Amino acid sequence: MLRTLSFVLPVLMPSWRFFKTIEPSPRMEYAAFAKGAVADAWHALSRRPETVTPWHMIGRLFWNPAWNDALFMVSCAERIAEQPTDHSINEITQRIRQLPQVQGMDRGQFRLTFVSRICGRLHREVVFVSDPFALRA
Repeated sequence: MLRTLSFVLPVLMPSWRFFKTIEPSPRMEYAAFAKGAVADAWHALSRRPETVTPWHMIGRLFWNPAWNDALFMVSCAERIAEQPTDHSINEITQRIRQLPQVQGMDRGQFRLTFVSRICGRLHREVVFVSDPFALRA
């Protein structure tokens, strides 16, 4: 009985010790531009809502596909920062193609940045810039 309980208990009360280190996660930014132009205006790929109603918060405890997708995108970005893979790059590219803000544009590009505080000032480091890609698949 105790052995069974030792297997079930971690599921009911998980431990956060599985993190080796806590590090900043990369921020994803995208740019959309006309053919022949270069990326110059970068926008945050995912923004959190400024306010959430209590009913929304309760509902999110049980059903939150948007947050699950955002977590998946962060894991793709973390993989790219460590070791770029076609799969992770393609997943982020597909999400950018679906944005209503890029409709009517020809090309797109994304980058990953880390923001850290050094001597009280924010420091932004670009760790990856994708190749330009067609927005119309």
